[in-house]
Amino acid sequence: MSEGLVTVSYIASTILFILSLGGLSNPETSRRGNHYGIAGMAIAIIATILGPKVTSIVPVVMAMLIGGSAGIIAAKRVQMTQMPELVALMHSLVGLAAVLIGYTSYLDSSMQFEGVEKTIHEVEIYIGIFIGAVTFSGSVIAFGKLSARISGKPLLLPGRHLINLGGLLAVIWFCNLFLNVESGGVGMLLLFMMTGLALAFGVHMVMAIGGADMPVVVSMLNSYSGWAASATGFMLSNDLLIVTGALVGSSGAILSYIMCRAMNRNFFSVIAGGFGTAGGTTVASEGPQGEVQPVSAEDTAELLRNSSKVIIVPGYGMAVAQAQHTVFEITKLLRERGVDVHFAIHPVAGRMPGHMNVLLAEAKVPYDIVAEMDEINHEFPNTDVAMVIGANDIVNPAAQDDPGSPIAGMPVLEVWKAKTSIVMKRSMASGYAGVDNPLFYKENNRMLFGDAKKMLDEVLTALRSG
Repeated sequence: MSEGLVTVSYIASTILFILSLGGLSNPETSRRGNHYGIAGMAIAIIATILGPKVTSIVPVVMAMLIGGSAGIIAAKRVQMTQMPELVALMHSLVGLAAVLIGYTSYLDSSMQFEGVEKTIHEVEIYIGIFIGAVTFSGSVIAFGKLSARISGKPLLLPGRHLINLGGLLAVIWFCNLFLNVESGGVGMLLLFMMTGLALAFGVHMVMAIGGADMPVVVSMLNSYSGWAASATGFMLSNDLLIVTGALVGSSGAILSYIMCRAMNRNFFSVIAGGFGTAGGTTVASEGPQGEVQPVSAEDTAELLRNSSKVIIVPGYGMAVAQAQHTVFEITKLLRERGVDVHFAIHPVAGRMPGHMNVLLAEAKVPYDIVAEMDEINHEFPNTDVAMVIGANDIVNPAAQDDPGSPIAGMPVLEVWKAKTSIVMKRSMASGYAGVDNPLFYKENNRMLFGDAKKMLDEVLTALRSG
């Protein structure tokens, strides 16, 4: 395949990737968007393999078989509840690839540059390795936090901002030395030292971020992986990698901004860390908040049966319990009986952006009854029952009522304004932000304790028998 035909193929892939992003912006077109992305990647891979730069297809095919097999196994074995940590792990692989390609490009003796071209090429290598190393180590720590292998509590070292600043200045200083060395051995030593600092920076950055900010971290690392891929494109003189990386990097940055806005946080305060403690811990309050009113599955079914309008708020607890299919059965049964049922989705519900939307789509919940927070918040005063399934911080009225709360100012779903709210939880433990929730003690709130899947099965049985 000629260089011109490869270029045309890359342009076609770029267009398909843009169409893919456009399709993924809406649940109803997301399947089509995925198909565009698959087609674009298939064209890009075929064009690259058959292009003039690949002299031997055998190692490429072997690598694809190994990687493809690992991907298929992961896709079949990983549960939907494990998707956030899987996404973080995939981000780490992009970062690792950028680091390895950077070292390979530096050691490649066939690429000879002089003067300004040499300086530009070495800057590309240096920046690519730096971004890749930060993405790799940060994503590994994010994987540990999301999979509960590492505590969600932020690690706040004394003078952590000065440590970060000092590390950044050291990286810049090493870059200056790297661009002015003549010996390849000294250059490799400087790259190793910078890589070590970048890896430490990635670990420190994510360790300092609290559990409640993890959805932002996932989208942030998504952006980093895009920029790492773009840097790799510059090193390899691959236009498609540059464009694709820029698409992923910019879309991830926009998503991070949306996540931050949904939590009333700014990006730099997220990076600074400190928001959120280990998820599931009980936070001591200044005094008794009131008494909770437990409710049984049968009473919950009776409340739902006698309602004309119900809003369901899913959270991470629903994902952990794998209860989305039972939720769909309850929804279908209520709608058949004339009850108006809708779902309210908070932008940071779950452990990654769009987590709840994916689960509901998997359970075949109709798209037209799933609404974002801004679209449905005004409906709660006209709602008979607001049912919260495993969510906590995103329905916490302290965000509006308590200026001293760590989540003060965070936009939340106002479920307490419904005639009756029912919160499904295993216990009275706090959410991932580690703050108490006054919703539990409100007069119109009921607590349905137990495993979400088990209790919802009982509610479904009671609805059917009724």
